[in-house]
Amino acid sequence: MLEISPQSAFEEISSGRAVGVDVRESHEWDAGHGENVSWNPMSAFDVAALPSDKPLIVICRSGSRSAQVATAIAAQMENVFNMTGGMKAWHEAGLPMVSVSGNPEVA
Repeated sequence: MLEISPQSAFEEISSGRAVGVDVRESHEWDAGHGENVSWNPMSAFDVAALPSDKPLIVICRSGSRSAQVATAIAAQMENVFNMTGGMKAWHEAGLPMVSVSGNPEVA
């Protein structure tokens, strides 16, 4: 498994060079997530829903769950990255977030 910083993850996802996948649960996703990131919760993770044509950046709250998922799928896919620090680090870096309420936060 490879690792990537929140800033580099944001740049790769924003440019379309990589796909971000948030594996947090629904209340966490609804509270706030990165722009242009898809949702595939760890509790119901669907490997078949993952794109295979671009690097994949797996994201969670702190980097722990995403590391577990990234490690599990790295055996099946190349270029799988865990975003270090998770959405807590993304938020602390001031990177753009969106939410259901319009007031994004990290739950």
